[in-house]
Amino acid sequence: MHRYISMKKLLLIIAVFSFFVSCQQRQTKDPKAQLEQLKKQQKDIVEQIKKLETQIAASDTGGVKEKPKLVAVSALQPSLFEHFIEVQGRVDADQNVGVMAQLPGTITKILVSKGDHVRRGQVLATMDAATSMASIEALKKNLELANLLYEKQQSLWNQSIGTEVQYLQAQNQKESLEKQLNVLQQQYEMSKIKSPINGTVDEVMAKLGEAASPGFPSFRVVNLSSMKVVADIAENYAGTIKVGDEVTIRFPDANKEIIKKVTAVSQVIDPASRSFQVDIRLGSEEQKYFHPNMVAVLKIRDYSKENSITVPINIVQNSEEGKFVFLAKQTGNERVAEKAVITAGSSYGERMEVLSGLNAGDQLITTGYQDLSNGRPLIIDNTQASNIK
Repeated sequence: MHRYISMKKLLLIIAVFSFFVSCQQRQTKDPKAQLEQLKKQQKDIVEQIKKLETQIAASDTGGVKEKPKLVAVSALQPSLFEHFIEVQGRVDADQNVGVMAQLPGTITKILVSKGDHVRRGQVLATMDAATSMASIEALKKNLELANLLYEKQQSLWNQSIGTEVQYLQAQNQKESLEKQLNVLQQQYEMSKIKSPINGTVDEVMAKLGEAASPGFPSFRVVNLSSMKVVADIAENYAGTIKVGDEVTIRFPDANKEIIKKVTAVSQVIDPASRSFQVDIRLGSEEQKYFHPNMVAVLKIRDYSKENSITVPINIVQNSEEGKFVFLAKQTGNERVAEKAVITAGSSYGERMEVLSGLNAGDQLITTGYQDLSNGRPLIIDNTQASNIK
C-alpha cells in the first residue's frame, strides 16, 4: 500500500511538471530562455525523484519481515581491569664467577673437581712457575748477604766507626732487595689460580698441560646462597614498572609458579637492545628448586582500573565508523539488535577495555552477533544460543 501511494506521488509530480512546462512554453517565445528554464526545472524534478526512490527503497521490504535471530546476551557489569607485561627472563646467581689466570702460563696441576666446595682464596690450579722460583731463590741469597753487610755496618756505625754514607748504602741495598723479593713472591702467587668467592665448582675448563691466559676462564665457581630472576624490559615501560610491583614468575622446566615483588629496576637503558633490567630476589626456601640460567616467564602488572567496562575481544567488529558491538534493545513488544560504536582501550588476554560507547547494564550480544544488522528482531535464549553463529 505504501509503495502504491509513493508511486502516485511520483506520477503527480511528473504531471505537474508537464503542465508547468506547457504553460511556460506558451509564455516564452525565446528558444534559448526556454532551454535554460527547462534544464533548471529538470534538475529540480530529478532530485525530487531520487528522494522519493530512496524513501520507497528504505520502506519497501517486499512484504517479507526479517526473520528473528537467536542470540545470547550478557548484562555488562563494571569490574577490575588489569593489563600485564609478559617477558622471558632467567635465573641468575649474585656470585657466578668465571675464574681466570692472572698471568699466562701452562697448567701443571688441577686441584679441584666439578661439584667441590671451595673457600675464597683456595688454590684451584697451579701453573708452571720455575722461572719465578729460580729468581726468588737467587734473590734470597743476595738478600742474606745484604742483611749481613747491613748488620755489620750498623754495628760499626753504633761504635762511631765508618761513615754515615757506608751505613746508608748498606741499608738501601738491603731494603731494595726486600722489595724485589716481595714483587717476585707476588708474581709467584699469581701463577696460582685461586677462587675469589666461597661456593661450588660448577665447571672445570682447565686441562692439564694446556696454556691458561687472562680473559679466558679456567673454572666457574657459583654461590647459590643468593639468587635472583632477571629480565630485560622494553624501554617504553620504563615509567610504569617500579620497585615493589607484584610479579608472577613461571618456571616452565620446573613446572612451578611463584608470586614475588620487583626488588630492583635499572635506571639505565641499554643502547643496543633499548631495554632496561629488572631484578626479583628469590627467597632461600625457593632456591633449591631453581638453577642459574633456568628460563623464567615474568608477568608484571603495569596497568589497572577499577569499575571498568570490558567486553570479549572476539565479539568486537570493525567498520568505517570504527570498532563496534551489538546490543539487545527493547523496542515496543520486541527486542532488536542495535549497533554500538565503541572507543577501545587496552586489551589483555580475552578481554578489551571500553572507554566509551557502553554503559553498565547494557545487554551485550555475545553469541549470534555475526551477520547481524541494525534493527533485526532477536530471540534471546542464553541456554541454547551458545552454538548459534
